[in-house]
Amino acid sequence: MTRPVADTAPRHAHYDFSGLVAVVTGASKGIGAEIRRYLQAAGATTCNWDIAPDPQDGRAYQVDVADLAAVQAATDAVLARFGRIDLLVNNAGFAGPTVPLADYDPAIWARILSVNLVGMFHVCHAVVPHMRKARAGRIVNMASIAGKEGTPNSSAYSASKAGILALTKALGKELAGTGVLVNAVAPAAIRTELLEQMTPEHVRTMVGKSPLGRLGEPEEVAELVAWLCSDSCSFSTGAVFDLSGGRATS
Repeated sequence: MTRPVADTAPRHAHYDFSGLVAVVTGASKGIGAEIRRYLQAAGATTCNWDIAPDPQDGRAYQVDVADLAAVQAATDAVLARFGRIDLLVNNAGFAGPTVPLADYDPAIWARILSVNLVGMFHVCHAVVPHMRKARAGRIVNMASIAGKEGTPNSSAYSASKAGILALTKALGKELAGTGVLVNAVAPAAIRTELLEQMTPEHVRTMVGKSPLGRLGEPEEVAELVAWLCSDSCSFSTGAVFDLSGGRATS
């Protein structure tokens, strides 16, 4: 679509999540914080489940998603307080160092899988029964282009994100027809503090693979997540939505 020359302001979608309760994991900073801000600005009551939440945040819960008991306790607390969980964004993640597989500390490798993949299972395991009972809900899982391509020197992160893609497809099919839709977002490099865990060379390589030639912005992730959480998304489940600046080819 060609816009008039004078019309250069971006035109964004607007959503109304009034009356809905959203849980966003890993929402203390980066992508998660922006997703939470966006949903809250659209009217949702948003809860942050994070390993290091702001103690002044009245709707933040200290949760290590790798700890099933902690996840269940947070689920019970949110339901007791608000009576429902309508939207779930599984964003908590750990990138880890960028080193060859043979040089990886096995404990760190396992921790990455425990947070990124097992943690997502824990959260879904606790929340899904309540969404199924309500016959309504939206689940958005944060994957990565690394899960589709496999990033060299990032074997644990790549493996965990590939698992998220499979989990999303399986759970989406399981819940088809229940009113609960499950989808994943697979970003390429996004401008967040997570990039600080990676070497500058690694980041430059990722940017160089993007036809748009830049990092993505947290706001761009939040806009896609908001659509997936909305009633405008009605015929997609078990799907993976790329956010890669044209990098993704499959």
